[in-house]
Amino acid sequence: MANPPVAAGGAAKKIVVIGGGVAGSYIAKSLQFHGNLTLIDPKEYFEIPWASLRGMVEPNFVERSLIQHKDYLTSSRLIVSNAISITDSEVLTSEGRSIPYDYLVIAAGHDDQVPRSRSERLKQYQAENEKIKAAKSILIVGGGPTGVELAGEIAVDFPEKKITLVHKGHRLLEFLGPKASKKTLNWLQSKHVEVKLNQTVNLEDLPNGSHGSKLYTTLAGETIKADCHFLCTGKPLASSWLKGTILRDRIDESGRLIVDENLRIRGRNNIFAIGDITNIKEMKQGYLAKKQASVAAKNLQLLIRGGDGSKMITYKVSTSNKAIVSLGRHDAVAQLHLTTMIGLIPGLIKSKDLFVGKTRKELDLDSREW
Repeated sequence: MANPPVAAGGAAKKIVVIGGGVAGSYIAKSLQFHGNLTLIDPKEYFEIPWASLRGMVEPNFVERSLIQHKDYLTSSRLIVSNAISITDSEVLTSEGRSIPYDYLVIAAGHDDQVPRSRSERLKQYQAENEKIKAAKSILIVGGGPTGVELAGEIAVDFPEKKITLVHKGHRLLEFLGPKASKKTLNWLQSKHVEVKLNQTVNLEDLPNGSHGSKLYTTLAGETIKADCHFLCTGKPLASSWLKGTILRDRIDESGRLIVDENLRIRGRNNIFAIGDITNIKEMKQGYLAKKQASVAAKNLQLLIRGGDGSKMITYKVSTSNKAIVSLGRHDAVAQLHLTTMIGLIPGLIKSKDLFVGKTRKELDLDSREW
């Protein structure tokens, strides 16, 4: 392992990154040779989030998208634990360990309850796949990108399944424009997915239907019969633990950390925040999390070298509404700068490999399909 550079103050600086999602993993990789870096994450692996739904219909696919942190972090320390508190100089983990820092990056993202080990996560995907294969009818609750992409994956790989998608909003994919929503609705209906808008479903105390199925009741009193369901609504931010810390006054009403133009937490010179947990007013997308990680890493490198903080890079907030939502293995809906399109052309951009090869290459790992 290479020796980290020594800053003007003498010893190598201690850098702690909390969270091993997109933003946290990318900044940890960028900074691992610029100080004594520690990544704190409740799991042993980085999971490429935009590839996860393909893994539910094809478990072998996630062999490439579940990446052990140690595979791309060759000069750092990994602590598999939850961070539960921070002080001006230390992070406290759920095991009672105190990890000192000179610089801290909070990239905790969302509270996603997944297994600690990669092998257990792979088993979870296998179990979800068995659940899908065994069902004749499937209910999907939530019409955001997760629910839509899951419906698309199942509809394409298992066209014989009866799929019902229930969404509380008045249109699908509400983070995109109405054209994308309408095109997506038409595509799903062409695959015989029944879409119910402006509806919610009671998922508690479900009565049994015939042949082992369940009976789900909507807010409107309609009954949906399905063998199983998948809840695809938003996950809470992983910021509640910060409310009892030194950052309690730097959390907005949505639970996001308030950052300045350099991605430092407002009023803190040595604590940065990046990714979904920040209050930056832009779409929460993986490519923007990478962009934030890049800017914060450059600013931290400047500070670690003892550089002038006034010369840090300003993060340019994205005003783009560009997004691509995959629809099975071949199609996608794309909202671009001047147009919205659906079908094979946007599918060629994303849907085949779901950017897994590109992501692995960025982490200096084998990007070829296995």
